[in-house]
Order: sequence, then structure tokens, then C-alpha cells
Amino acid sequence: MVAVYRGAWLTAGLPEPSDVPPVELDVSTVVAALFVFAVAYVVARTASYGLTWLSEQTVERRITVKMFVPITKFVVYVVALYYVLGPVLDLSSTQILAFSGVLGAVLGLGIKDLFANIVGGVVIVFERPYRIGDMVELGDHYGEVTDIGIRSTKLTTLDDDLVTVPNYVFFTEPVSNSNAGEPEMMVVPEFYVAPDADIDRAVSVVRDALLTSRYVYLSDEHEVSVRVFDGRGYRKLRAKAYVNDVRNEGAFRTDVTRRVLEKFEEEGIESPDVAAAVLEDG
Repeated sequence: MVAVYRGAWLTAGLPEPSDVPPVELDVSTVVAALFVFAVAYVVARTASYGLTWLSEQTVERRITVKMFVPITKFVVYVVALYYVLGPVLDLSSTQILAFSGVLGAVLGLGIKDLFANIVGGVVIVFERPYRIGDMVELGDHYGEVTDIGIRSTKLTTLDDDLVTVPNYVFFTEPVSNSNAGEPEMMVVPEFYVAPDADIDRAVSVVRDALLTSRYVYLSDEHEVSVRVFDGRGYRKLRAKAYVNDVRNEGAFRTDVTRRVLEKFEEEGIESPDVAAAVLEDG
């Protein structure tokens, strides 16, 4: 086994272990390295809090400003690592090369998932499939991205649960991003009426509820639409509109749904017979 690892070591172009000068460590060097990482942690946390506070001052620029949070943390930690390996430990190029080989061997032996999470975090920072503030679906979880760390991404769901998702999920499962960095996003509420209901009036009720909601976002590129689909024993109204802030998604759905159902009842627009619809669909 030792021979196999030694062969792989040499094949990779790494120096012989006997050719690598020892790293001289004393208490002061260890303390200095720990101090550098501690300062990096404080700087990264302070910058994150500052950028987060600044982003919350405006809806239009919130997601744009929060985009710099993971980038700032990544740069701070890379600079700290460079400083520790260089000025603090004063490693030669041979020692750094040998260190990278040992690190690769350790990753291959037992912490591949951790390494995958770190690589995933780096890819997410630079490719930006989603940003802090986006509403995304990761695996089985949907919510607002509140933090992108080195190992994981944190989501706050519509039920106000904090979910931590490993970054390697980005490589293994589809990621759905509802707003792609924009403060507004599309919301698609659906309503069902009886097959003999006044469909024109039902569409008008749904459209009016969307247009008059205080949470709706309207522009030439962001219009309201209502489409009708016929089912067995029911007709479905599928509405599309943009909410003015991704954080208002739940409030927008509730506002529109409540007013539509109240108007349906007031005007005698009946809901479908659920049992009959189920039997016909079956």
C-alpha cells in the first residue's frame, strides 16, 4: 500500500518526501497562524454584517449588494491562507508542493464530501446560479437564500424554517431560481371552478384581484395573465403576476386568494364537486 501511494506521489510530479525540508514550527509561529485566521474570521463576519445591513436599506439593490457577501468572505480567507503559508510559515515552493500533495491524499482518503462542498461553494460564488436574496429550490427545499458559505447554503423557507443545504447538491440535483437576482418574481396562483360556472366572470374576478393587490408589480414587461384549462369535472384558472418583492410571495398569494374566494362566493361562482372530479380523473 505504501509503495502504491509512493508511486502515485512520484507520478504526480511531487518531490520525494526525503527531499522536502522540514517545516520549523514553534509556539510563536502557531500563535501567529491562529491569529491570522482569527482576524480573517472577524473581518469576514464584519464585512458580511455590514453588507447585509447596507443591502436591507433598499429593495431595488438588496440582492445586488448581497451578491458581494460570499465573494468578500472567499477573498478574505484566500488572503489569510496565502499569508499563513507564505510570511508566517515561510514555506518554500517545494514545501508548498508537498503540502498540496498531502492535502490531496487526505481528501482522497476520507473527506471527499467536505472537499466537494468547498468546491461547490467556490463554483457558486463565481458562476452565480443563485445569490443571497434569491428564491430558489434546492433539492426538496424552497426558500430565500440567506447565506452562501464555504461548505453549505442556508435557506429560509416560507414557513420561516432555516434549512442548511450542502453545496455539493449544486452538482447532483437541479437548481430552480425563481427571480435570478431581481427583486420581483412571478407568482402563479391557481383557482378551480365548476364546469358550468360563468368562466368569463371568474377570469375577470381573478384578474381584478391581481391588478388591485398592493403587492403586485406591473410594468410593460411584467403583465398579468389568466389562462383557463378544462379538466374532468372542473375548470382551472391559472393566473400569472409578478410580486413587487420576493419576500412578499406568501402575502401576495394569501391576499389574492382570499379576495378571489370571497368574490366567488358573493357572485355565486361555484367550486367543482371534488368527489366527482376525483372519480372522473380516476
